[in-house]
Amino acid sequence: MRVLHVSQGTTYGLRRYLTDLVADQASRKWEVTLATPADAELESACRELGVAHVTWSAERAPGISTLGEVRALRRIVEDVEPDVVHLHSSKAGLAGRLAVRKRRPTCFTPHAWSFFHEGAITRGLALRWERRAVRWTDVILCVSQGERIAGERAGIRGRFEVVPNAVDLTRYRPADDVERAAVRETLEIPLDRPVAVCVGRLVDQKGQDVLIRAWGTVRESVADAECILVGDGPNRTDLEALAGAGIRFAGDQPDTRAWLVAADVVVQPSRWEGLSLVALEALACGCSIVTTDVPGMREVIGEGDGAAGELVAVDDQPALAAAIVARLSDRRLRDRERGHARERAAAHGIATWGANVARVLEAVVEARAVESGTKG
Repeated sequence: MRVLHVSQGTTYGLRRYLTDLVADQASRKWEVTLATPADAELESACRELGVAHVTWSAERAPGISTLGEVRALRRIVEDVEPDVVHLHSSKAGLAGRLAVRKRRPTCFTPHAWSFFHEGAITRGLALRWERRAVRWTDVILCVSQGERIAGERAGIRGRFEVVPNAVDLTRYRPADDVERAAVRETLEIPLDRPVAVCVGRLVDQKGQDVLIRAWGTVRESVADAECILVGDGPNRTDLEALAGAGIRFAGDQPDTRAWLVAADVVVQPSRWEGLSLVALEALACGCSIVTTDVPGMREVIGEGDGAAGELVAVDDQPALAAAIVARLSDRRLRDRERGHARERAAAHGIATWGANVARVLEAVVEARAVESGTKG
C-alpha cells in the first residue's frame, strides 16, 4: 500500500496526529509519504520512522498562492504515485482535491470543518466548497461523531466514516502525589496553589480570550488561583494586553504532560474543534476538565455521574468561570472526575485507532478497484 498524506498545518495537535498516523502505517510496511510545509520536528520524526517527507509550500489561508500550491501538489502526486491520497484539514482538502480531482482514491479528514471559522463570508464560501468537493472525495474520515453530524447537518452529502482521535496512554498517564509535587516544583508552582491550565495555540479558535476575561470572576472566589496558558500563536500580544492578575503565559513547551499533571483543572474554551487531542491527553493524565460543548467534547468527557468534567456553551464567560471555581474549590469533585478521566481515555488507545484508519483507507482502495474493474 502506497499512501500520500498532505497537510498544510504542522503544529500542536495536528503534528501529533500526523506523527502517530505515519508511525502506525510505517509499522504496517506501507510506503508512506508525508507532504507538508518545511517543519524540522516533523521531518526529523519522518527520518526516524523511515517515512518519506516532501516539502509542499502552502499558505494557511486560500488566496492567490493557491493555484501554485495546487500545481505543486499535482506534481508531488505524480511523483509518488500513491494508491490513496489522505488530505488533512481545510487547506490540504482544498488544494488536494483540486489537484487530484478523484483521479486517485481520496480520503479527506477535516480536523474541524472549515465552515466553523468566524466571519459570515468565510463560513459561506467554505460551506459551498465542502458541499461541492464531495464529488472528488471517496470518503470523509471524521475524528468524532460530532464532526460527522455537523457535516451532515450542513448538507455535505458524501460517504462518512468515523475513527475518533486517539492518545498514547503510555506517554500520557496520571502522576502520583510524589511526581506531581516534583513537577510543580520544577514548574515553579507552589503545591498549595489552585491552578487551571489551558494548552493550545493562541488563536481565536481556542477561545483563550474568554478564559482570560472570566479569570477576574474566578479570582473573586479563589483569590490565589493561577491560570497558565501553554502554547504560542498570533494572538499572544493581544491576549497579554487583556490579561490581569493571576495569568501566566508559558509559551510553547516540549512536554505538555508536565503542565497537565500539575493542573487542578484543565480548561479548553474552544470555539470549534473536531475532537481535541489536548482533551484526550488531559483525560489520559487523569485530569478534571472544563470545556466548551463543541464537536467531540461530549463524546469524550461524558455526561452525568460518569463525566470527567463539565461542558459549557461556547463564549459563555459566566458559565466557564463558575465551572472552574467549582473544581478549584472542591477537591472531592476533582477527584471524582479524575477517576472517570482515565477510564474514558482508555477507549481511545493508539493501536485500535491506527488499525481503524488503515481499514478505512484499504476499503477505499478496494472499492475503487472494484469500481474500475481492475481488482484481480
